[in-house]
Amino acid sequence: MNYWLIKSEPHTYSFAQMKSDKKTMWDGVRNYQARNFMREMRKGDIALFYHSGKDRQVVGEVEIVKEFYQDPTTEDTNWVVVDVKYKRILTNPVNLADIKSKKELSEMHLVRNSRLSVSSVSKKEYDSIIRMSEV
Repeated sequence: MNYWLIKSEPHTYSFAQMKSDKKTMWDGVRNYQARNFMREMRKGDIALFYHSGKDRQVVGEVEIVKEFYQDPTTEDTNWVVVDVKYKRILTNPVNLADIKSKKELSEMHLVRNSRLSVSSVSKKEYDSIIRMSEV
């Protein structure tokens, strides 16, 4: 199993909406590096759901339920989507400032390249964020 982080502006698509929808197509990614990460996602992988913008916090988890396929919202064949389903809300959101304060998270894509809307997360980074959410 692999771990990921996906970002969304809460006013565009919030985790509350994700919970309500139960399942959605993750579309709109228009960055090649983020697209490449989506191509690596496998069914059963877990993604941390991050509210970007002013919130800047990990708020929940989703599961990848369908591997990448052509983005139906565009005719440009460079872009792909995956399907994700709601898994759970974190006990406590983990904000970006707290993530940046942890040495073991200093190499996270979220810290090093905060512009990526989709990125990989190591098992160690995932476990650390989950522990932080349980405090």
